[in-house]
Amino acid sequence: MSDTGRRVAIVGSGPSGFYAAEALLKDDRNLQVDIIDRLPTPFGLVRGGVAPDHQKIKNVIRVYERTAGNERCSFIGNVMVGRDVSVADLQRFYDAVVFTCGAETDRTLAIPGIDLPGSHTATAFVGWYNGHPDYRDLSFDLSGETAVVIGQGNVAVDVTRVLAKTVDELAGTDIAAHALEALAESKVREVHMVGRRGPVQAAFTSKEIRELGELGDCALHFNDQADFDLGPACRAELDDAGNTDAQRNWKALGELREAGPASGCSKRIVVHFFRSPKELAGDGRVQRLTLEKNRLAGDAGDQWAEGTGETVEMPCGLFFRSVGYRGVPIEGLPFDDRRGVFPNQGGRITGGGAALPGLYAAGWIKRGPSGVIGTNKPDSTETARNLLADLEGLAACAVPDTGALLAQLRDRGARPVSYEDWRAIDAAEVARGAAAGKPREKFTRVEEMLAVLD
Repeated sequence: MSDTGRRVAIVGSGPSGFYAAEALLKDDRNLQVDIIDRLPTPFGLVRGGVAPDHQKIKNVIRVYERTAGNERCSFIGNVMVGRDVSVADLQRFYDAVVFTCGAETDRTLAIPGIDLPGSHTATAFVGWYNGHPDYRDLSFDLSGETAVVIGQGNVAVDVTRVLAKTVDELAGTDIAAHALEALAESKVREVHMVGRRGPVQAAFTSKEIRELGELGDCALHFNDQADFDLGPACRAELDDAGNTDAQRNWKALGELREAGPASGCSKRIVVHFFRSPKELAGDGRVQRLTLEKNRLAGDAGDQWAEGTGETVEMPCGLFFRSVGYRGVPIEGLPFDDRRGVFPNQGGRITGGGAALPGLYAAGWIKRGPSGVIGTNKPDSTETARNLLADLEGLAACAVPDTGALLAQLRDRGARPVSYEDWRAIDAAEVARGAAAGKPREKFTRVEEMLAVLD
């Protein structure tokens, strides 16, 4: 195998970043691949987004660890593009740059009262209970009895489930200590999960929805059994041989309905279909929510929700929206504000309709927020394949030296974190967790992580 000295930076160390690195490192030209992340900790949403009671899903980290252990792969954590280093800087040190920085913010929900205290994004709550440094200092008022989660993707189900679980069910997970302490005092007894379309269009997976019927002290209810009376278009969608996700969901929902809600529980979850939020109201904070009943319009495979004008008001002490996510711009790169992605063709970032040499994207910042962790592998592989096809035609960088980049970062006051540094942080977290009977006890502030090293 030849060593061409070609160099690639990957910005973002989540699944799409590691899958892109894996594909690039398999090439016989012996590329050097450096993975850059703004946090000292790698693995992105596997660490900060996967629910703490889903430990098995986090086992995918073992695959990423093998990639990180490749002698031609380096991790440079605690370095933020746009703050510590610019896109132009990266182009001085690397022949190509792949952006795998995900969809870092939430889509808006433009209804009256959305900014009242007690109204939050699901992303903030997930980050808070997972110990993400960006959300460590948030607080959530859990003193009310009723919480509402808008959305029916897996994130919405996660939020619903965590609110409804007992402390004992969460205590043996890697949930952040501050979140477990707050949830132990929670007065929430009823959680409503609301979707604007019907059960055939729900975005959760069958595994996730089944879990809502398996909680230790919580009964699962469906708001209206008539929501399961399918019209011709919904029946056509369900009968489509390619729509296996909907078919699995329909089967799971049928079994949950047949089983009925558990008895003797102190909490309950209520699943609503064909409802949209219209207004939040209250005296200085969220206290009430108005929902509008919807009907579906359009053809099979392309149905949307239309309001009927019929509304209902319900109590709501805590409100979460999980209605989609979008990427954020980075200075020096084009950005599609409507879609919240970097415009691209097959992962080649484009400006003015033409590919920009040496600049690529993979994952949610490439295609938008869709799919599960595994969906990122073929997506990242496509981007890597196109980068490799372009490689001979890409100009060599001016400074092919990671050491020079690290020196520049330190001169600017940054404190880069290596993969060996991360392993020291990891070991400290696992040791803290063992003392508490947990898989790990995360450090929830960057300065705490750096203190382990310094």
